[in-house]
Amino acid sequence: MEFKDRLKAIRKEKGMTQKVVYLLLNISANGYASWEQGRTEPDIKMIKKLCKIYEVSSDYLLGISDEKNQK
Repeated sequence: MEFKDRLKAIRKEKGMTQKVVYLLLNISANGYASWEQGRTEPDIKMIKKLCKIYEVSSDYLLGISDEKNQK
């Protein structure tokens, strides 16, 4: 699963809209949408924030692991 697909799947699993997430991240709607569409990817700082918002590990978010929370 590609990053963009995992990002969208986690957001939907958490019952969140794109608007909620981009407001929490303090970025533009287009900025977040471009991540889910695979046009761009977030930097490390934003990946850390996404992990906190979605309560998943960076390995899971990036597709390195299938375990949501690494020990």
